[in-house]
Amino acid sequence: MNKIRLLTTVMIVSVLSACQAKQEAAPEAPLKLEVTQPLVKDTSITKEYVSQIHAIRHIEIRALERGYLQDTFVDEGETVRNGQRMFKIMPNLYEVDLLKAQAEAKAVQIEYENTKALTEKNIVSPNEFSLAKAKLDKAQAEVKLAQTHLNFTNINAPFAGVMDHLTVRKGSLLAEGDLLTTLSDISRMWVYFNVPESEYLDYMAQKTHQSKVPVKLKMANGQLFNQTGVVETIEADFDNKTGNIEFRAGFDNPDKVLRHGETGNILMTVPFPHALLIPQKATFEVLDKTYVYVVNKNNRLEQRLITIAAELPYVYIVKAGLRADERILIEGIRRVQNGQTIAVNLQAPEKVLSHLALDAE
Repeated sequence: MNKIRLLTTVMIVSVLSACQAKQEAAPEAPLKLEVTQPLVKDTSITKEYVSQIHAIRHIEIRALERGYLQDTFVDEGETVRNGQRMFKIMPNLYEVDLLKAQAEAKAVQIEYENTKALTEKNIVSPNEFSLAKAKLDKAQAEVKLAQTHLNFTNINAPFAGVMDHLTVRKGSLLAEGDLLTTLSDISRMWVYFNVPESEYLDYMAQKTHQSKVPVKLKMANGQLFNQTGVVETIEADFDNKTGNIEFRAGFDNPDKVLRHGETGNILMTVPFPHALLIPQKATFEVLDKTYVYVVNKNNRLEQRLITIAAELPYVYIVKAGLRADERILIEGIRRVQNGQTIAVNLQAPEKVLSHLALDAE
């Protein structure tokens, strides 16, 4: 009887073990994960560059003659007109020089006229008359030179602009070339900014579609300047140390808001027609290279290297490595591996991109 019971127990255990082994050998169901396709769409990105703002004309006003500063007719920060008198250097010495030159010229004029009369009567030779004419020309030139020196004692604005600090005061003894102030024409501003080589090449490709590329200026307070500028010039050479090249944009400044020496940021919009957009969360990095999992027609994952052209909030613009008709994994990136088969939950790319900001919160 005990033998029968033992045999029965062994058979039951064998049957249960066989069933358990059969269950363990059964393949697991593949993970069902969300998959989408790239979205093809015309888009653009705005790139920001630190900039320096310069007046279109910014010059130093210096003394053209030596002497005491007799009068100052302008004040710091004042807007001056073209030709407006700004400074006067004491003219006494130059007035005397002019009177002396005029007197000498008058004497030479009389000598010239006498020589001319004698020449007409054939009393003196033509050579003597030519010499008298040369003396007269020299004396008249001396008068013009003395008049010029006297005129230099009046210093007038060469163009309309805004004055900076006064570096001298009334009564100061000036040497020729001493700095009096600076003058800035701020009716139009030049804004300089540096662009990396790769972005310069993108700009040149963009420029083929439009002659002048528009830019915006973000001022130091974070506000946008109310005028749109255009890129006017690019320097000839790259800086070998930084790999950058300098651009210059021009901005009208009708309200005189911008001043020489300010700083700001240039905002340049770069268009990407027919851009291939994918969620950033669909990517992963290996040794500083960016990859996605492409889902093939058999729902098997293929690790794929891609090149990123630009970055938007939660989105990458793909430059190379992916086609618009291919499917990519957007869920469970860390739970899968290359070559694994999954069950596909296909999501429309428009829906996926529209929910990216919500998913990130």
